[in-house]
Amino acid sequence: MLGDLYWIGVSAGVAAGVGVLLAGVLNATPLGRVAGVVLAAAAGVLFGLLVDNLDEAVGGGIGGILGALAAATIAVGTVRRGGTRAGTAALFALGGLAVAALAFVPALGYVEALGLPALAARLRKRGGERYAGLRILARD
Repeated sequence: MLGDLYWIGVSAGVAAGVGVLLAGVLNATPLGRVAGVVLAAAAGVLFGLLVDNLDEAVGGGIGGILGALAAATIAVGTVRRGGTRAGTAALFALGGLAVAALAFVPALGYVEALGLPALAARLRKRGGERYAGLRILARD
């Protein structure tokens, strides 16, 4: 029983990491963002089935969807505020790998899968317009 809960969390966390990676790489168009969500869900289901059975597959699918949706929200905002697509993709790829690796810590996979959407909502609410940089100093 406890082993099943562990592996469901791992599946959810790994799939959330894959979702972050795919959202960063495929954030250029709305179709790419939808493809990222679908591919992350499919990867989560596949990983869950490889681990054990349907419970892990469901956890992986949900984790992939939540991770990709949250990361897509953040990636779109990053590019809109002046980040480059290549830089965003590289940083999100590294972040996705870190999220997937941390999923093997007991219970952290659940936290990642549920925490990424909360983080995205918080950042979206807080996010402003383009970063002014040093242009703000030129007003004098």
